[in-house]
Order: sequence, then C-alpha cells, then structure tokens
Amino acid sequence: MEKGNCSTVSEFILLGLSDLPELSVFLSLVFLLIYGVTVMGNLGMIAVIQVSSQLHTPMYFFLSHLSLVDFCYSTIIVPKMLTNNISKDKAISFLGCMVQFYLFCTFVVTEVILLAVMAYDRFVAICYPLLYLVIMSQKLCMGLIAVCYLCGVVCSLIHMCLALELLSYRSNVINHFFCDLPPLLSLACSDVSMNELVLYIVTTFNEVTTIVIIITSYLLILITILRMRSAEGRRKAFSTCASHLTAIIVFHGTILFIYCRPSSDYSLETDKVTTVFYTVVIPMLNPLIYSLRNKDVKGALRKMVGFKLLFQGLIP
Repeated sequence: MEKGNCSTVSEFILLGLSDLPELSVFLSLVFLLIYGVTVMGNLGMIAVIQVSSQLHTPMYFFLSHLSLVDFCYSTIIVPKMLTNNISKDKAISFLGCMVQFYLFCTFVVTEVILLAVMAYDRFVAICYPLLYLVIMSQKLCMGLIAVCYLCGVVCSLIHMCLALELLSYRSNVINHFFCDLPPLLSLACSDVSMNELVLYIVTTFNEVTTIVIIITSYLLILITILRMRSAEGRRKAFSTCASHLTAIIVFHGTILFIYCRPSSDYSLETDKVTTVFYTVVIPMLNPLIYSLRNKDVKGALRKMVGFKLLFQGLIP
C-alpha cells in the first residue's frame, strides 16, 4: 500500500525492531532467552505461592496476580515478535492487531492499578500490623483484584472502540514490533485528536491516581518505620518495601515516558526501545526482584526443591 493513498486495510505489516537480518537473529535469541526466564520466573512464582501455605497471605496473593499479569502481557507480545523476526511474513490481520492491542492494554492497566493496591497492602501491614489480616480480609482482597482487572478491561474497551472508528489508513506498515496505539494512530487518515486526547487523559488519570496512592502509602510507611525502636524491625520493613518500590519506579517510569507526553514529542525509534523495556524486560525482572530479596519466597522455594529431590530419591 503506497503511503498517501488512504484506504481500508485487512492486515498490517509489523516492521519489528530491526530490518537487518543478522541483528534480527541476534535479537531473537536474546528475547527468546528473556522470554524463557519470564515464563519460568512468573509461573514459578505463582506455583510457589500456591503450594506454600506460609505464603497464603494478602501480600503474596497480590504478588501471584502480578506474576500472572506479567506473564500474560509478555506472552501477548513476545511470541509474535519472535516469529516476525525470523519470518519473511510479518503480517498481522486487522482483527489480530486490535485483539493484541486490547489484551496488551488490559493487562498493562491492570498492573498499574495492582501496583497501587500492593502499596496500600504494605501500608496496612506496616502501619497496622495487629489489624492486618482483619483489614485485608479475603473479601477485600478479592474485591481489590476485581477492580484492577475491571479497570483494565474498561480502559482498553474505550481505546479500542475509538480505534475501530478509524476507517482508513495511509499505510498498513507499522514501524513497531506489536500493535501499540501511538504508531497505529500515526498511520490514520482521519482526525485522531480525540483518540490522542482520550489516551492522554485516561493514562494520566490512571498514573496520577495510582502514584498519589503509592506516594501517600509510602510516606506513611516511612513515618511508621522511623518511629520504630527496633533496628531489626526497621531493616525488615525497609527490605519488604524495597522490592515493591523498585518494580514501581521502573514500570511507571517507562509508562510515563511513552504515553503521558504530547504527540509532537513522539519518536518511533526511541519508543520502540523504551517499549521493549517494559514489555519484555520488566516481566522478567519482577519475579527476580521479589524472589531474590524475599526470604519467605526463597525459603518456600528451597522447601519445594528439597521435597522434590527427596521424593525422587524414594522412587527407584
């Protein structure tokens, strides 16, 4: 399709990260390794939490859903990206493109809300330890998780419905490795100011709301920690929060950079690199961050591995 000829499209061509064959093969191997670690790390985290009774607490309930969300939105993006990198056919159907964007947006928004919920959970655990299990009841935890997923579904529906109103495009070639909204809007022939405005408003609202919750929670946590008389208590509290804060800073930083800025500042090449970070790298880092800095998770994992080795040793 020639650029400048507006028409409807039945499929899009995803250019990927690089048009150099040698670099594409190298990137495919790197991303395959990262994706393998992502799958094992997140599914392993879910399995450890489900199997280990000592991890059946609100904190690990939310962490298991974080691992599930990371696994889902990485799986929505990476396998198709790997296929395109090693295949000459880089096409994705129009419906497939919309579905990929919808599912990706759903899980990303869900994670944004979920990180704020996890900050609130840490606030209750540290500031009200004696009432923690009373306040963070099973009913409340289930309700908060439902809100996270519901926000993801609603926000994605809004963006997808507006995107479906774009009837014609100047080109069907998307200079990206998946169907994200900004590069898609850059190809549309019709006015996309409403799409860009809604994207900016919804993303900014979600970011500002969740960041306010996170900052407020951690300010109150910091005040409580500083009032603790026990140095060991302060160290344990700081250690518990450090993993969560690391995940928040990395994830929200990339989201703010890509979506909460004027469209005039949009750069495809820069955003492709940045998007790789939070679609491919962050889902791999989260289980590593939470497991390597968490004694409970490491202890439960050692017990699982030890039990499996013992079980295998009993069978000839």
